[in-house]
This record gives sequence, structure tokens and C-alpha cells, in this order.
Amino acid sequence: MHIPDNYLSPATCAVLGAAMVPVWAVSIRKVEGSISNAKMPLLGIGAAFSFLIMMFNVPLPGGTTGHAVGGTLIAALLGPWAACIVVSVALLIQALLFGDGGVIAFGANCFNMAFVIPFLGYFIHKFFKDRVHSERGERVSLGVASYLAINLAALCAAIEFGIQPAIAKDALGLPLYCPYPLAVSVPAMMIPHLLVAGFVEVFFTVGVFAFIKRVSPGSVYEGAKTRIHAVYALLVALICLSPLGLLASGTAWGEWGVDEIKGVVSGGQTLGFVPSGMAQGFSLHAAFPDYALSGLPKWVGYGLSAVAGGAILIIVFKLLGLLKQRKVLA
Repeated sequence: MHIPDNYLSPATCAVLGAAMVPVWAVSIRKVEGSISNAKMPLLGIGAAFSFLIMMFNVPLPGGTTGHAVGGTLIAALLGPWAACIVVSVALLIQALLFGDGGVIAFGANCFNMAFVIPFLGYFIHKFFKDRVHSERGERVSLGVASYLAINLAALCAAIEFGIQPAIAKDALGLPLYCPYPLAVSVPAMMIPHLLVAGFVEVFFTVGVFAFIKRVSPGSVYEGAKTRIHAVYALLVALICLSPLGLLASGTAWGEWGVDEIKGVVSGGQTLGFVPSGMAQGFSLHAAFPDYALSGLPKWVGYGLSAVAGGAILIIVFKLLGLLKQRKVLA
């Protein structure tokens, strides 16, 4: 679901980026006012969870791959405003360091994964949870919420892809950016997410939430005991297992490189050209493209990238917590 650069027109990226600015501004104010200094490290843990969960690629129908996001999980633990900030920072680290998702398309990716998923997931979960007062009902509501939220986010991405041929063409009438219209992009994105990726999101969301609730209830409920070391142990386990994400072969739909897209087959036909907006567009050389480290086996590079990404996110939010604490003391 990570939209690379040059798949969306600059105008589309600008609109979605502008839409996220007030969301980020309100989210920061909400987090400053509602998240205590003691809970600030949980934001870093949540960001690390989202980052790591997105590394577990799974094969999808049609020969593509996909992954969970964890937005509903983090919203259930910390609230939707905090989840918005957490997932946004995780997406920023992915784009800048690992080339996963575009820099210009950052606002679009945040709209889909840091806004749609956390907020929709949170409010669907809350709606059902308030009406079904049982532990099983909580798990079911969380599963339904996470499934619906990631599928709506996938639909948003599909629409963003699919409108490009209609709004951005060259002098010959060829698409400048994503070449596939809505009739192709919507089923190509939605069928795999409805059949597989949505259930992967449910698995991670319900499973991780249940684990954290059991071993560290203070991470979920105010006043309860917090066993943060048990939560860190789960992060370490995810890091160790992260190379499993390499087992899913193929490229996620809409994330082909310029060297791949010409040969992409859709509806039995090969595209046969590279849209000029892609060929001549913005390109950032990430430090560790595709979570790989030069000279090392793929699985080693992938695992080290998981360590680096998770550690960076935890450190970033620890530093933000210290700044918040100093601001309060001042």
C-alpha cells in the first residue's frame, strides 16, 4: 500500500499532503495534552510495532504481495491522534531510509495509513465495544474494525491510483503517472485486501493487543501494572522473525520500479511503455533501499534494517518525551 514517488501527479500529492497538515497539527496538540510523560515511550514502541508489522509481506492473489499496517492496533492502545503521529513517523523513516513509499507521496501514504486506518478503526472498534461488554466482544470488535479500516485505506489508494490516467496525460494522450484506470486499480487493490491482507491485519491487531493486554495491562488501562519489558520482548521477537517477510515473492501492486512497469501484465496485456512522469520524475536514493545492505545476504540486511528502524523510532520518541518533560518543567 506504500505509494512510490511518480505514481501520483504532483497535484494529487499536494492535495493529500495539505489535507494531512491540519490532522498532524491537531494530533500533536492532542498528544501533548493527553499523553503523560510516563506513556511517551509507548509511542515509540507503537511506531516500532507498525514499522515491523509492515515488514511482514505475505503473498496475495494475482502474484503480488501485501502487509498489515497496525494502525487500528495502535489506535486501540493509545488513541487515534497518537496513532496518527506514530504511523506517520514510521512511514517517514521507511521513505527516507529504506525507500519504502515515496517522499513526494508521503502525504498520500499518511492519509491512507496514518489517518484513514487509525481513525476509522478506532471509532468502529469503540462503536461495537460500547455495545458488547465482554472480552470476546472486544476481540471481535477489534477484528472487524481492523479489517474494515485497512480495506477502506486500500480503496483510497486504489482511487488515487485510478484517477491518474484521467487527470494527467501527455501530448499523445498517454498517462503521465499511474497508467491504470479505476476499472483496473480498484479490483487489483481490493480483491487481494478483502481476501487476504485484511485478515493478516486482523491477525496482527487482535493477537498483539491480546498479548499486551495480558502481560502489560497498564499499556491498555490507566492505573494498571505496566510490564514494559514484556512488550519489548515481543518487539525483539518480531525483529528476529522479520526475514520471513522475504518469503513472499513478487512486487506489491502499484509499487513497481521504473525498470519493472513496462513489463507488467494486466488483463492479459503487457503495458509496454514507461509513463514519462515516472521516467523523468523525482528519485531519492535511499540509504538502505528495499531494506537491503550492500554486501550482505538479503535476510541479514532485512533483519538489520528491522533492528535499525525499530531502534530509531524508539529513540526518536524517547527524545520527544524528554523535550516534552523539559517543556513542562520550564
